[in-house]
Amino acid sequence: MNDSPIKRRATKLRDAGYSYKMINVSLGVSKSTLSNWFKDKPFIPNQEVLHRIQYGPIKSAEKSHNKKVAEIEKLLEIGTKEIGRLSKRDLWLLGIGLYIGEGTKTYENVRIVNSDPIIARLAIKWFKEICHVDDTNITVTLHIYSDNDIKKSIDYWSMTLSLPKSNFRKTQIDSRKDKSIIRNKKLPYGTAHINIIADGNPEKGVRLHRKLMGWINGVLSQIK
Repeated sequence: MNDSPIKRRATKLRDAGYSYKMINVSLGVSKSTLSNWFKDKPFIPNQEVLHRIQYGPIKSAEKSHNKKVAEIEKLLEIGTKEIGRLSKRDLWLLGIGLYIGEGTKTYENVRIVNSDPIIARLAIKWFKEICHVDDTNITVTLHIYSDNDIKKSIDYWSMTLSLPKSNFRKTQIDSRKDKSIIRNKKLPYGTAHINIIADGNPEKGVRLHRKLMGWINGVLSQIK
């Protein structure tokens, strides 16, 4: 989840001991969104919250919540240890799975689209280490909303992907009026379209796309 201004405000209120209901009234953020943001953050109610409701139920809710947080942390640690260190083959297959979900399969263009910085970094790592492309083969086109700052968005993705700004093409701005404000706030730096170009080497262009489709076919044919 991107660290948007409204999330930072909600985090300050949550850290100060305010309930989801009170944060919802103050900022207009839904309880389900707040629960998703802070599901793994311990919660200690402040005096204002304690005065609004009986101490017994909130104490019980606090205990239940913190027990859940402890369980999440424990299982996260267990899961991390079970994965261990990724081998090159692990990365290869992981990237194929990413491309199946987020990659371009038509028109023989090699492209992965995502707004999650970690997933985008994974895509860059996979392209470089498995597909053997370098910076000269990578371009990025950002798709942002009209209330996003173009310069800040480019700066953010340039740093996130460890790519020079010269690799970024003209930013596409979605100025449609029917886009909700909430959706805009969730993507403060827009979505990155990571494209691989041949740059004079067909092995990094059409042939790479065809090879990717072969990898995908090799995986999916075994699922069938």
